[in-house]
Amino acid sequence: MTKMTKANRKDHGFTLIELMIVVAIVGIIASIAYPSYQGFLKSSHRGAAQSDLMALAAAMERHKAANYTYKGAAESDADTGKPQVFHAHSPSSEPVTDKKYDLTIDSVSTSGTSYVIIATPVSGTSQQDDGALHFFSDGRKAWDKDDSNSLGASEYCWGC
Repeated sequence: MTKMTKANRKDHGFTLIELMIVVAIVGIIASIAYPSYQGFLKSSHRGAAQSDLMALAAAMERHKAANYTYKGAAESDADTGKPQVFHAHSPSSEPVTDKKYDLTIDSVSTSGTSYVIIATPVSGTSQQDDGALHFFSDGRKAWDKDDSNSLGASEYCWGC
């Protein structure tokens, strides 16, 4: 009878313990990576909304240059509501069904010399609890991070 040496023995496959360890490691990595990925997606959608607000602000300036006032820039020549431009959805969005933010003209001063425009997260999307983005005609920017419908002093910034 010959003795089997390590060199003669043929090992095949993985043990159950080795497979369980690999599955556990993959699970741990996934549980850490997925929330980070979701945060990245929210941030990128917010960045697109910021870009859309800047495009709407440029459209508001064009409207003022042509009409000497910000009044009448909304649909049906109203002062507030959906803007005449980008009324269906924001320009950086794909199809209307995938939109993450609604753009609105929130207010126009009585004299027609200033405005506030807002990008409000669409209900039922990943952005719904992310808080509205505001842009003021004087260049101020605000993000209602806590979604409280009121802006605190620390929220007058998009990147804070």
